[in-house]
Amino acid sequence: MNVDVTSAVLLDRVIADTTAALKQRQRPDGHWVFDLEADATIPAEYIMLNHYLDEIEDKVEAELAVYIRSIQEDHGGWPLFHRGDFDMSATVKAYYALKLAGDDINATHMKRAREAILVRGGAEKANVFTRYALALFGEVPWRAAPVMPVELMLAPSWFPITIYRISYWSRTVVAPLLILAALKPRAKNPRGVRIQELFVTPPLTIKKWLHNPTGHWGGAFFLALDKVLRVIEPHVPKSMRKRAIDNALAFFTERLNGEDGLGAIFPAMANSVMAMEALGYPKDHPALVTAKASIKKLLTAGEGKTFCQPCVSPIWDTGLAALAMLETGEAGQSVAESCEWLKSKQILDFKGDWAVKRPHLRPGGWAFQYNNDHYPDVDDTAVVGMALHRADPAKYAEPIKRAAEWIEGMQSTNGGWGAFDVDNADAYLNNIPFADHGALLDPPTADVSARCVSFLAQIGYERSHPVVARGIEYLKRDQEKDGSWFGRWGTNYIYGTWSVLNALNAAGEDMKQDYIQRAVKWLFAHQNTDGGWGEDGATYWKERRYERKASTPSQTAWAILGLMAAGEVDHAAVKRGVDFIAAAPRETDGRWKEPWFTAVGFPRVFYLRYHGYAAIFPLQALARYRDLKASNTKAVRYGM
Repeated sequence: MNVDVTSAVLLDRVIADTTAALKQRQRPDGHWVFDLEADATIPAEYIMLNHYLDEIEDKVEAELAVYIRSIQEDHGGWPLFHRGDFDMSATVKAYYALKLAGDDINATHMKRAREAILVRGGAEKANVFTRYALALFGEVPWRAAPVMPVELMLAPSWFPITIYRISYWSRTVVAPLLILAALKPRAKNPRGVRIQELFVTPPLTIKKWLHNPTGHWGGAFFLALDKVLRVIEPHVPKSMRKRAIDNALAFFTERLNGEDGLGAIFPAMANSVMAMEALGYPKDHPALVTAKASIKKLLTAGEGKTFCQPCVSPIWDTGLAALAMLETGEAGQSVAESCEWLKSKQILDFKGDWAVKRPHLRPGGWAFQYNNDHYPDVDDTAVVGMALHRADPAKYAEPIKRAAEWIEGMQSTNGGWGAFDVDNADAYLNNIPFADHGALLDPPTADVSARCVSFLAQIGYERSHPVVARGIEYLKRDQEKDGSWFGRWGTNYIYGTWSVLNALNAAGEDMKQDYIQRAVKWLFAHQNTDGGWGEDGATYWKERRYERKASTPSQTAWAILGLMAAGEVDHAAVKRGVDFIAAAPRETDGRWKEPWFTAVGFPRVFYLRYHGYAAIFPLQALARYRDLKASNTKAVRYGM
């Protein structure tokens, strides 16, 4: 850049403008919530569910179809993230949804999609979850999907495969899906829409549908087991099957969660509705009516074209926004109101699924969504705890204490933290045919673990505290050979490295140690020529781990925040990153323009765009830079 855009006057103006814009987005009760966007599959599945139920919403589906068409890529198909590669499953579902919504298959966009599917082997190459959906519509035989016997609901705790050995998101999706797999209902599909034109080989003639998802010998074992189960399943006693279905029904109805929905995530909600319909629930049954309402609440037209969100993120958005506001020094009533709202959402009197592993641990966490008491997560809990502590440690001493107690108790045996469960790391389960998406488990990860260490250190836990010490040792072991850390929930190594550098600084580590300096050098080495940082969703494939298409304001903010935590506030690279953010274009609502997906649901399978990230992280980074440049110590005092 030819001009010094980071002059004090300009920096103050950008911070003031974006702070005011963030305040404008705050809800009257004190919380923030931004749109949460996934790929085409969620709005496509919304349309498919309507036609499964024969509850077609022509106006809503037309709006969703506009959105789906708008994100079709040049390769003719639909990707998992902005400007991503063709994805077979997303494309098959998008095509089917558009055809259900009334698009002519000879329209240019439909022809392009169909050709892209066929040239890549046809819809038979779609993943397991897509084949379950197609089986419900009669587009493929049920043998296209792996056997998932509902009798798994009867398995004792010592059994190698149980509902509690898989992650929270998997168990809420799987419990009603097991009922569907057992009953094999058929979509009503009142308009008789089919997509046989997407198959290279007629589905009924395909003999081999399942493949080893990992190439591991365990995968071969489970494929053989699948063949055995196909022989056994028809002969399961009816009384046992009924008992298993009743258990699955009891499991998910206990967790229906009102109008926030089963697991507060779309796929689980949709499966719960289809399962209740398959079991003969009348249309006016309160549980069914409420479950359908929970799905409709995920529709949003707040920031552009109407789409369906996979879930909502108010706790996460509010915690992060409060931290950014605190950084600006303009917090005042805005943060006070957000903290009171957050305090009201702490889960203090209910033990969720996490208590299976920790029955004697007192609850004290926060969920991600408005209400999801069965499934609080330590990442949200740590972020909210840091915000409350920074806002008023005395006033919020009790909520902070309960949060810290819960996070301590949720530490896994290897010293790290998973998001929702303890020791949810039975890796052999990723070899079952059902797990071709590779996202069945919730093992400890560096980013979540770093957040927990950051929170505990910020509230006064010493580096020598056993929980903190074990957490730091875990982070050291988990460092990549090139010095970075993997980002499980954000894209990708920039996110992980930022998270860990903040934690190590907060914990009082000597930031000049070799292993930390290797991370610093990694960040320096991956700065783009425009001064920013950016990573693509493709980096979750090992052979593409350094791929990037563009610098983004939020990822640049993470890099700057990580470098400042490591003591590099005066480095030229940090200034260039600040220049990039300050000069980057912004939306009319004050957010930086950022169409890229910088977050992850499941690496390589499901990606997310938090619309709030472009409002929050760049602001936090600029405000921290301004304050540290004016400080004598240049030291970051907080965990995030």
